[in-house]
Amino acid sequence: MMKGLKKWRLFSLLAVMMVFLSGCGEDYLSTLKPSGEVGKQQLNLLLLTTVIMTLVVVIVSVIYLLAFLKFRRSRVGENVIPKQVEGSHTLEVIWTVIPIILLLIIAVPVVTTTYKFADVAAMDEVDEEGNKTALTINVTAKLYWWEFEYPNQGIITAQELVVPTGEKVYFNLKAADVKHSFWIPAVGGKMDTNVENLNKFYLVFDKESKDLKDGVFYGKCAELCGPSHALMDFKVKALSPDAFDAWVDAMKATEGQTADKASTDLGEATFANSCLGCHAISGSGAGGTPGPNLTTFGDRNRVAGFLEHNEENLEAWIKNPEEFKPGNLMMNAEGTAPIYGNLSDEEIKALATYIMGLSVEK
Repeated sequence: MMKGLKKWRLFSLLAVMMVFLSGCGEDYLSTLKPSGEVGKQQLNLLLLTTVIMTLVVVIVSVIYLLAFLKFRRSRVGENVIPKQVEGSHTLEVIWTVIPIILLLIIAVPVVTTTYKFADVAAMDEVDEEGNKTALTINVTAKLYWWEFEYPNQGIITAQELVVPTGEKVYFNLKAADVKHSFWIPAVGGKMDTNVENLNKFYLVFDKESKDLKDGVFYGKCAELCGPSHALMDFKVKALSPDAFDAWVDAMKATEGQTADKASTDLGEATFANSCLGCHAISGSGAGGTPGPNLTTFGDRNRVAGFLEHNEENLEAWIKNPEEFKPGNLMMNAEGTAPIYGNLSDEEIKALATYIMGLSVEK
């Protein structure tokens, strides 16, 4: 008997802990601590529906409990039949009208907010010179990384999204291979990236990310897309408008930057011979390269989206990317070796040093 009670106590304790711990989270990742207009309004809708549904559950439970206690057999006897309310117009009106009112209280703000968030007409607005006025970012999801193109600024990057605070940032979302889903939990809800059609939405970043853990918001792929889906992360740097403009200028300044096969720097020469076919190191231009743009690799927060940002991890990644991200496209068709061949330890070390030195912030 005591063992059974102990099990129930443990179960109850775990249940209570799950309820309370589910509300815990960090500013860089938690949907319950939103850092943007969209996320805040979505949280308000969540709280509204939760309060209403909790109220309904409590009221129904109380009515059920009162009826159970009042008409229990030990209290009223074996043969007592409670008064029947079948056909009561008053009750029928009450339990019809009240749910309708509750549904309207939920539906009106949900529908109006949904249409508000779907309004992306500003993406097409232009100034007197014909330049688009809204900041638009083309997001392309690929197995298993993210490409971010800023068409109005003529720059491109990967894995780390850089945005200004205090304004609407519009996104064109698409996938290059299979279905993915773009999600920055602390800033706003997710949206799918599809191969055959373009999805559009906007987010607003209320605060700079520099004071967060690692100085970034965390982004995720929220659609199961393959064996390394859980590792398809990206990071978001939210900067002040002036800092963002400076970053854009620094990216534009890398136009034409490339690696020289004849360089005396072993890392640069190795990159030119083994990596340049898939990876660009100029932040100015269009996207569409097979691999992530590496112009800002030295400024990034992670290697491959999730490994600590250091040369040791980068060297391990270059040696065997399949070990860290199964299914990635850096391996040959047989999956036995990287498509750039088996580099020597000296070449890998020099290459890692060269790539870590690619930066627009230092």
